[in-house]
Amino acid sequence: MSTDSSPGSHESKDQTHAVENLDHHECWQLLRSVSVGRLAVWVENHPDIFPINYKVDHGTLVFRTAEGTKLQAATGDTPVALEADGVDADTGVAWSVVVKGQAAPVQNPQEVMDTVGLLLFPWQAGQKEHFVRITPDTVTGRRFKVVPPQTWWTPLDDSTRSGLE
Repeated sequence: MSTDSSPGSHESKDQTHAVENLDHHECWQLLRSVSVGRLAVWVENHPDIFPINYKVDHGTLVFRTAEGTKLQAATGDTPVALEADGVDADTGVAWSVVVKGQAAPVQNPQEVMDTVGLLLFPWQAGQKEHFVRITPDTVTGRRFKVVPPQTWWTPLDDSTRSGLE
């Protein structure tokens, strides 16, 4: 039995279940490889999540949106988080990257022009006239092998089953 206690993985009886913590460079490379993520914001005393299209721009993330809840919550006083992920269908390896930081509207005319050049096209129709930039405080990521359900499924024993009935 081999265990790996290096910083890049959790100890595991079977290394196919190990979680690899990604370095800063890998996180940004993966963020560039997809264009859709989930934006987590705080709205009226509860969390909310919105799917967004984004682009990486000089160590920040930029997205477009219309007037409304998402814009107000993202550009308010509370921090935001963005999560993006993917799975390689050939290898069964999945990854997830989380960016936490502050979001602010892009307002400087030159910065707006530069942001338009990112060719950021939302999937949903409508006027998305507001550009928002997320400046990260932290960027973390992990990679792991997707395992079949039999490896994590636990059959219910009689005492557990009787408590559910």
